[in-house]
Amino acid sequence: MSCLKKNITRKCRSVSWLSSAIASLLCIAMTWSTTTVWAQDQQTSSQGSSSQSPSQNNGQPKQDVPPDAGGPTDNIGPYAIPTKKPDEAPPPPPPPRKVADQPDYSLKVNVPLVNVDVLVTTKNGQFVPGLQKGNFRILEDGVPQQITDFGVSKAPITAVLLIEFAATNYIFMIQALQASYAFADSLKKDDWVAVEYFDMQPHILVDFTQDKRAIVGALNQLRIPGFSETNIFDALYDTLDRLDRVEGKKYIILITTGVDTFSKITLDQIMKKIKDTKDVTIFPISVGFIVREYCETNPGGCRGAHGMGIPVHDIDYLQGDNEMRTFAAMTGGRAYFPRFQAEYAEEFADISNDIRNEYTLAYHPTNTKLDGTYRKLKVQVIAPDGGPLKVKDQRGKDVKIDVVARDGYTAKHTVD
Repeated sequence: MSCLKKNITRKCRSVSWLSSAIASLLCIAMTWSTTTVWAQDQQTSSQGSSSQSPSQNNGQPKQDVPPDAGGPTDNIGPYAIPTKKPDEAPPPPPPPRKVADQPDYSLKVNVPLVNVDVLVTTKNGQFVPGLQKGNFRILEDGVPQQITDFGVSKAPITAVLLIEFAATNYIFMIQALQASYAFADSLKKDDWVAVEYFDMQPHILVDFTQDKRAIVGALNQLRIPGFSETNIFDALYDTLDRLDRVEGKKYIILITTGVDTFSKITLDQIMKKIKDTKDVTIFPISVGFIVREYCETNPGGCRGAHGMGIPVHDIDYLQGDNEMRTFAAMTGGRAYFPRFQAEYAEEFADISNDIRNEYTLAYHPTNTKLDGTYRKLKVQVIAPDGGPLKVKDQRGKDVKIDVVARDGYTAKHTVD
């Protein structure tokens, strides 16, 4: 029995040793196999990388690295941006960035431009058509100027009807209204007109309008006068000041006796205002010729002809006529002195014809100083050969012509 136990124990030990040996051999065999496979894979990968052709790299041919290329490369080619060639133009600079709350600034250069409206008529007041740019010569302070712009004015008019309506004389008031209605009848549908009257001070009846009925309605209000003073200078100064804010060419139709009785503005001040105002033409219309004729023949019975307590003599009317002529000449207009009511329609037709048939000239003055000085102007109408222009009537006779333009202008000042 004991022998049998010993044999079994010996067999079990031999089996345990044999299992251990077999397991060790299997482990060694697996390790050798793994090492062999890894070595073969490394050799195969190395051979494949060395034998691969350029056309098999993802379908892309291998690029040659240019000598001026910058940056690293790979097996396909350079993948850095090439350096810029010296002869290439630099890229444009980026636009400036606008800073918030910072205003934009611009440089503006004002080149002086002088506009001159010229009226060319015969002695009978007929407009002379067909003149060209070469038929005009402009002298500024005696220096010839180069005309840059030329045209004939056909645009609608912008005018102020300024009426003297005071408690002076019944005939003065009636004739002032007759002349005003005659002017209203001469208007076109596209004209802009404002109506204003004055005695001691100016009064606006209607602002600029194209409604002819509104203009007639404003004139219908002039029935009972107020004060007997006729302050022409104050009214004209106020009107010029208002028109200075209106763009374009403007006209003042001044219906008056010409006598100023109580203005705060002096004659020198109103003349300076007219010189400093641009694009305004004054057409004075005198009224009261019958009264003036009576005063000349009856000096003793004409002391209160211009109103109660206002001593006006014949010399005052003559002085007023001279002032009206001066205002018209300074602005390129004409003064009218009708004797009868029938002349109003004809004279306003002449004014309308003058306004709607003016030659418009413009030039850049050779004197570019912005010193605020007054420059004298002289406009001449010449023939193509430089001599005086000759105009003939229907019978072939020479006709004298009148050239009406403003006497001068005031240059801008540097502080304007």
